[in-house]
Formats: sequence, structure tokens, C-alpha cells
Amino acid sequence: MHHDALPPVSWRLTLDALEAEVRRRTPLEPALGIVLGSGLGGLADHLADVTAIPFSELPGWPAATAPGHAGRLLLGHLAGVPVVALQGRFHLYEGHPAGLVVQPVLLMQRLGAPVVLLTNAAGGVDPAYGAGTIMLIRDHLNLTGVNPLIGPNDERLGPRFPDMVDAWDPALRALLRRAAQETRVTVEEGVYAQLLGPSFETPAEVRMLGVLGANAVGMSTVVEAIVARWAGLRVAGVSLVTNPGAGITGQPLTHEEVLAAGEAAGPRMVSLVRRFAELLPTT
Repeated sequence: MHHDALPPVSWRLTLDALEAEVRRRTPLEPALGIVLGSGLGGLADHLADVTAIPFSELPGWPAATAPGHAGRLLLGHLAGVPVVALQGRFHLYEGHPAGLVVQPVLLMQRLGAPVVLLTNAAGGVDPAYGAGTIMLIRDHLNLTGVNPLIGPNDERLGPRFPDMVDAWDPALRALLRRAAQETRVTVEEGVYAQLLGPSFETPAEVRMLGVLGANAVGMSTVVEAIVARWAGLRVAGVSLVTNPGAGITGQPLTHEEVLAAGEAAGPRMVSLVRRFAELLPTT
């Protein structure tokens, strides 16, 4: 095992410390946790009465390094619903152990959120997906070669062999579709593949992903979803397809392009997520 690996058996003490630090600042009990991916941080501006905590002020959390990631934990209200939001996230490609990458979703659960919505910016594998396509995640492919649950398990948090059938909650996905309908936002639905990064995929890799049944590809989200399901959270996900995958158009890819597309689709994402929050059953 990696020398700085954080196996599940070590997580409870870490979560105790994180929870205590958040509770020193706010008593808010979130009904929903939201992870805001690249270029989607603008949703933060729609939160009311916000408590914002920089990552660096939370025990064991380094500052965010990915461009387009602010690196703050936010607690406030979205459309009247109490939420905890992660503005930015940790990535495996930054050199972080998987056990750190998944701490934010576990903290959201600790703070009281029964549901978590994971968002990301992704490359399109499906040739029909143009830039700006919003895809609801139906299922995933973990192609990172990493699983955050490796190492001694903590049965108090989750089972040794968690089931991943319906990892992406069908009822929540139906709620997202309803939210899309009511806000007149067009959505697709498909399979998200996570690779390690940080290099973008080659054209051959994009063709491979298509053969394997992926519709979109990125460098986050799946490891978080695995741990969220293990811990008993209900999970929903939305990918913003910011660019066709390598080889589909013949153009080179840049991170700037990803952030710009996130900016452009921001308002559609915001109205979709706001409506989703409003539709969530409060019990």
C-alpha cells in the first residue's frame, strides 16, 4: 500500500475532527450535499446566508490546486433548501491519496446530508454530444486502477463488499429529469468513465471508451460515488460535456476550453440543480 494511503479504517477520527471544525462555525443541517466541478463553481453565488470555509482551514485538507476550483466548503441555503456544497474538489491526479479525495462526501453525510449530487466537467465520448451537453449519470466505469476502499475496512461506516447495482439512484435520476423538464433544460443520460488524468485521453482511448459503453469521460466523481454508496448515501450525478473527446473533431483540447464551456452552460446547470433541490422530498 502507498506510504501515505488513508485506508477506510482511519477515516472516523478524521471525520470527527472535520465535523467539529465545521460545527464551530455553523449548526446548519444540510438536506443535500453538492460537489461543484470545474467551471460549475458559479452555483455558489446562488447560495443564501453562506458560511464559507477554505479547505486549508479544515484539518488535513490541503488548498485546492486544480484551475477553476476555488477550494471552499460552503454551508447555506439553495432555493430555501439547506445544503452543503464543495466548491472545487480533490483529484487523484494532484497526487492526493484516494482516502482524501473521498473525505468531502463522507463529511457531507456526517453533517446530516442523506443525498449527494456530484457534478463534473467531462469530455464527450458519444459523438452525438456537442459542447454544452448536460448528461445525467446512469452508471459508471472506474478505470482509474484505484479504489478508495482498499485496506482495512471499518464496518461501522460501510460493508467490506458494497453493492454497486443502482449506485446512481434511479429515483433521484427521475427527479433530475423532472427538474430538467420543468426548467426547460435539455438533458441526456449515460455512462461516465473516470480515468486518472491529468493528461487528456488519446483518440484511441476515446474509441476504446466508446466500445466499453462510456458516453462521457473525466478525472473525478467515480471514486467519490463508490465511497458514498458504501457509506449509505444516495447518489445522483450530472456531467457537463464541455468538449467532444479527442479525435472526434480533430482539434486539440485545452483546460481553458473546459472552463469556458462551464461558464457558458452555468445558468442551465444552476436552474437544473436549484429545481432538483426544491423537488427533493424533505423527509
